[in-house]
Amino acid sequence: MSEHAPLIIDVAGHALSEADRRRLAHPLVGGVILFGRNWRDRQQLTRLCAAIKKVRPDLLIAVDHEGGRVQRFRTDGFTHLPPMAALGALWQSVPRRGEAEGGPALRSTNAATAAGFVLGAELRACGVDLSFTPVLDLDHGQSSVIGDRSFGRDPRMVTVLAQALTLGLRQSGMGNCGKHFPGHGFVRADSHLAIPVDRRSLKAILADDAAPYGWLSASLDAVMPAHVIYPRVDSRPAGFSARWLQDILRARLGFQGAIFSDDLSMEAARHIDGRDVGFSEAALAALQAGGDLVLLCNQSVVDGGAPIDEAIEALARAQVKGHWRPSGASEERRRALLPQGPALDWDSLMVSARYMHALSLLP
Repeated sequence: MSEHAPLIIDVAGHALSEADRRRLAHPLVGGVILFGRNWRDRQQLTRLCAAIKKVRPDLLIAVDHEGGRVQRFRTDGFTHLPPMAALGALWQSVPRRGEAEGGPALRSTNAATAAGFVLGAELRACGVDLSFTPVLDLDHGQSSVIGDRSFGRDPRMVTVLAQALTLGLRQSGMGNCGKHFPGHGFVRADSHLAIPVDRRSLKAILADDAAPYGWLSASLDAVMPAHVIYPRVDSRPAGFSARWLQDILRARLGFQGAIFSDDLSMEAARHIDGRDVGFSEAALAALQAGGDLVLLCNQSVVDGGAPIDEAIEALARAQVKGHWRPSGASEERRRALLPQGPALDWDSLMVSARYMHALSLLP
């Protein structure tokens, strides 16, 4: 049995199939990422999460649930959270009559903490362990895929608001994942559909888009690299680059948490070293570059989940042949993302003073 479970996979529907259970039981699988197709209502989501934990209690259940347009669960009581740009706009707003000059910044940081708490507490009440948030990308005004998912253009403001949001997540018992390192906001292309290229120097990137990662290196539990190529630093996209992940993120910026790949089904994840690659090769490349966990998204619905089975088998073969070695440190980082304490059930959460106060602080 592997001592490292790096694969985060998806499941097909509202309940687990036998194929889902078989894959989740595999020792190379470390968790599940949920999507809108896995959601009908809170009771169904709670049953699904419980069924996943019944297969293996250590499986990490994750979701992209940022607020704004990236929020998988929106109905049946879930709060429709504001986009992060709304918190940035609040920071930069004009003080209210009689309010001190720093009033908008105070209100926005409290709102960010409240958003983090509401986000984390509602997900945890249904059994979800982790949301891939906060977005640390800067809004340069030209990336449609980032846009209002960003707090704003100023890296200092982004850092303060992200720190406040992660505090709220932590209050709910949930970890965090900053994304997309070292920054996706400068390029126009959408890495879901194309291969973005950012031609700035390392010095320029570290001084601007990547600055929040250095300032938050002791606060972030996980980081997700961008599927962007920065040719003046490395010819590979950041998520497949040992230069970015090991030399810069870990050694230079001092980050000690887990590194997730972004979705390996994205267009920019399938083109490495000038050639197209499959899921299995992309997963292996991300791990060899220094990643801890890799995301295989939306593949359980393709050919009966064959791409997931192929990736599991390929990684197992790579381990036997010595092309990839399981990492005890990576496994510790994965397990550290699991909540450390019990969550309030939904009914208890709805009447808790902290939750009601947090709702009152949202913009």
